[in-house]
Amino acid sequence: MIDQVERSGSVKWLLLLALFLVLAAAALVFFKGQLGGQLQLIFLSVLAGIGILSLLGFAVGLVKLGNSAPAPHLTRQFVDSMSDGVLVCDAKDRIVYANAEYARLTGADSAESIRSIERSFAGEPDAAEAIFRLSEAIRSGRPSMEEFRLLKSPSGLDAEDGAPQARWFRIKVRTPDDSVNGGAREGYSVWQVSDITRDRERQENIFQELQLAINYLDHAPAGFFSAEPDGRVIYMNATLADWLGYDLAQFEPRLLNLNELVSGDGTALLSASNSAPGAPKTEMIDLDLVKRNGQGLPVRLMHRVPMASDGTPGASRTLVINRSPGEDVSEALRVAEVRFARFFNNTPIAIAAMTGEGHVVRTNAPFARMFSSVVPGEISSDGEEPTPTIHDLVSEKNRAGLSAAIEEALSGKSNILPVECDLSEDETRAVRFYFSGVEDSEGDDEQVIVYALETTEQRELEVQFTQSQKMQAVGQLAGGVAHDFNNVLTAIIGFSDLLLASHRPSDPAFQDIMNIKQNANRAASLVRQLLAFSRRQTLRPQILALGDVLADLSILLDRLLGEKVDLELVYGRDLWPVKADLNQLEQVIVNLAVNARDAMIDGGQLTIQTRNLSEDEAAEMPYKHLLAAEYVLLEVLDSGTGIPPEIRDKIFEPFFSTKDVGKGTGLGLSTVYGIIKQTGGFIYLESEMGQGTTFRIFLPRYVEDAKTVELIEGSDDTVTVVDVVGGPAKDVVVEEPVADLTGSATILLVEDEEAVRAFAARALASRGYSVHEAGSGVEALELIDQIDEEIDLVVSDVVMPEMDGPTMLGELRKVRPDLKVIFMSGYAEEAFRKNLPDNVEFGFLPKPFSLKQLATKVKEMLEH
Repeated sequence: MIDQVERSGSVKWLLLLALFLVLAAAALVFFKGQLGGQLQLIFLSVLAGIGILSLLGFAVGLVKLGNSAPAPHLTRQFVDSMSDGVLVCDAKDRIVYANAEYARLTGADSAESIRSIERSFAGEPDAAEAIFRLSEAIRSGRPSMEEFRLLKSPSGLDAEDGAPQARWFRIKVRTPDDSVNGGAREGYSVWQVSDITRDRERQENIFQELQLAINYLDHAPAGFFSAEPDGRVIYMNATLADWLGYDLAQFEPRLLNLNELVSGDGTALLSASNSAPGAPKTEMIDLDLVKRNGQGLPVRLMHRVPMASDGTPGASRTLVINRSPGEDVSEALRVAEVRFARFFNNTPIAIAAMTGEGHVVRTNAPFARMFSSVVPGEISSDGEEPTPTIHDLVSEKNRAGLSAAIEEALSGKSNILPVECDLSEDETRAVRFYFSGVEDSEGDDEQVIVYALETTEQRELEVQFTQSQKMQAVGQLAGGVAHDFNNVLTAIIGFSDLLLASHRPSDPAFQDIMNIKQNANRAASLVRQLLAFSRRQTLRPQILALGDVLADLSILLDRLLGEKVDLELVYGRDLWPVKADLNQLEQVIVNLAVNARDAMIDGGQLTIQTRNLSEDEAAEMPYKHLLAAEYVLLEVLDSGTGIPPEIRDKIFEPFFSTKDVGKGTGLGLSTVYGIIKQTGGFIYLESEMGQGTTFRIFLPRYVEDAKTVELIEGSDDTVTVVDVVGGPAKDVVVEEPVADLTGSATILLVEDEEAVRAFAARALASRGYSVHEAGSGVEALELIDQIDEEIDLVVSDVVMPEMDGPTMLGELRKVRPDLKVIFMSGYAEEAFRKNLPDNVEFGFLPKPFSLKQLATKVKEMLEH
């Protein structure tokens, strides 16, 4: 042990000098006289000088009063016995303490020859950077460790102990809180030096042995891979990589998945063995692997999944035996087994063998995928059977039929009828089971073969097809009825206008005529709902800002909802424009708001909010048939009772209503659905009992086209807003400037409905027009040749016997290419435009119409 090495020599000489001075002082006592006095003055001067120098040395730290107290004996013994070298330095990097091992490692043979870390490894280029980083760390007050390799040890002991010249050192440094002497000393550093050459040699030996083991495994005559429970492959040997066409040098763990290696549903077989209960066991599985070029490789897998310490499945250990031609001794047997395994596991039909009690013994890949809870297994020696049974897979209502079919299979009956079952874990899924018995199955676990075919999609298609046929039939009926009603209502409204024109407001009959017209308008609104459901209504699309539409509707909605329901409008920022019929879109919002009000009997919260929906967000929406595009999303959320699951699929059907008789027409939501679909949008429902209902409406974003031409249709001076749940009609008077609707043109009126033709003829004649009437398209073609004067305009119905309006227009344009035509129809304009050539110009007047609407449209067409 070496302590205070650098100061030991100086202290010894100071002690000798002090002893000499004491002896000199004693001798001077015997001197007398003048010479003695002078000698005493000289001696005192020398003592004063030594005292002053000692004070200066003490002040700068060169001289101290005494050495530090020695460390406890036990601590010194412990440090001296360490196999690592220990060096303690003060803040000025002076050596305070060093044990014997440090002296040996640095080649110091005495206390005076002990050097600091920097000096011990000076001149070693391989250690320079490491020593510099350690020094910087100790100056920063943080611990650090470095390892470095020297071609020759600083100690020079290589030749003596026979150790190799190349040596590895590990040096640690730290600043302890407590000094080695028992008291706190600020700025002290502790260095620990270790010779780790032997450890590195052992590591290199182990690494070389591991490399040999990996080399043996890589070039084994069988393939091997390991995969994590989620299917990511973490290891593959070179043999398997060569079979599959992969470059092992480019293989990276966890980038390749079992789905890319295993053909078809083979991964389901591997997953089934992963989830098998009990101790891990080795499964033998025959299937096809997929080569990198897409070809199949028939293999037999010996698959085992160990359990981790926490009981969860670990990474698999799978041995792969190549079953390709030329790889098996028994060629005929191999070919038969491979062919059967390929057919068995790659068939799209799920197949399983089971006992007479329904316990599954063996499955193919599709069966394991379809019923993930089934773990195939054989009956154990103690009679214990695997669970669950096939009865547990199906709904309870189907178990009796399933048991009967299994009994028929056990009795050897053929042509067993299939059993349609709903799955117990998800009753929305349907599976059709086919059963057949196994001959000579006595003493064998495999007594019944079951084939399972999932029919969920087929059932959904059947339901959708049936629903589509029903909706189409009802739509055709509603459209036909609405068309006939439009003719009747056109006559009623038209003749009411004629009567109103001949009566003063003070006339007693004036109010009765107004009531007739108002009720006719209400009936027309009901007909529009029928046409909206059948998607044959006439829409007047225009570019709309949805936020402005909601703002204009807010007052009406507040009045409709009443005091118990709080309305909250949440406007999206920078909403995209949409193109829709304003009145129909308002009707959609009103219908949904009224339905929400009726669902909140005790009051609640109704929220209507809007926002833009990007194409990527639309693609992530969990709705079928929603196209990936840009939409403006309109959401109507209420805090009502919710819609029961069993009727959610029926709410858009016409005449379906959960309200009491007389409180609803059953056309509200069907009208909403028809309007949204005819506008090109989508509507979806989400509801939870007791939590409320949300309707989401996706309206396509309107992108302006340079070729788009907007036509603004004329309108009557009165618009009737009808509450679809039976509320009173509300007339909103629209102020319009008075226009001159008279004229002197010659008009050919073609209409097969006599009442409508009579009204229109009188209305046009009263405005100064010369009117010629025809009851059909054929009659109009004959009449136009007989009229001496030139026809300025043809006003024609669309649906007529013998010849419809579009056909008549085509014949007339052959003779008069520039002839102007107005079509009248209760159907939408798009319903018959497709029957006309492209770029054919014509006017359109939807039925029912009033006298003013007819006169306005004729005036606009003549002036166009």
